[in-house]
Amino acid sequence: MLSRRNFLAISAAASMATPALAQNQPFVLDPKFAPQPVTIKAGYPANSLLVLPRAHFLYFVTAPGQAIRYGVGVGKAGLEFTGTATIDVKKEWPTWRPTPEMIERDPKTYGKFKDNEYVQPGGEENPLGARALYLFQDRRDTFFRIHGTTQPWSIGQSVSNGCIRMINEHVIDLYERVPVGTVVTVL
Repeated sequence: MLSRRNFLAISAAASMATPALAQNQPFVLDPKFAPQPVTIKAGYPANSLLVLPRAHFLYFVTAPGQAIRYGVGVGKAGLEFTGTATIDVKKEWPTWRPTPEMIERDPKTYGKFKDNEYVQPGGEENPLGARALYLFQDRRDTFFRIHGTTQPWSIGQSVSNGCIRMINEHVIDLYERVPVGTVVTVL
């Protein structure tokens, strides 16, 4: 027979286990962050990108007043990129190394990169994900990227070190649509 004490102990253990079970559930993207055709304010040229970090959306302008909207994750307060840039480099399964500022700011996370030249190879575990679009200003690398992510749950949040994150499948789609030279405006 199950006593009240045993019932309460089992219930408490089950409630503590529930978050762990929830963490093992497959990630489900909020539908508002799925790629979708939308109308936008006119004034942005076709084949350009517009990013609205506070709303967590990136727009690929397809025609005046028309765009494909993607959900994104963006930089934490104080780390975000704003302004206009061009995509001067595109890479599939890019390599990655945090900037010296990132290593200094968060040595616990990036300690394996301190005092060496290690570069993480491209692949499933690489934070840049499946594709990366490198943002340049006046032919100089800004070190900001539009890229995939190994943390899909970060879409819709301001948690990155400044880059613009996308679901891997979405950045692959965008990568195919935008050529080198594409103008990117981040407001």
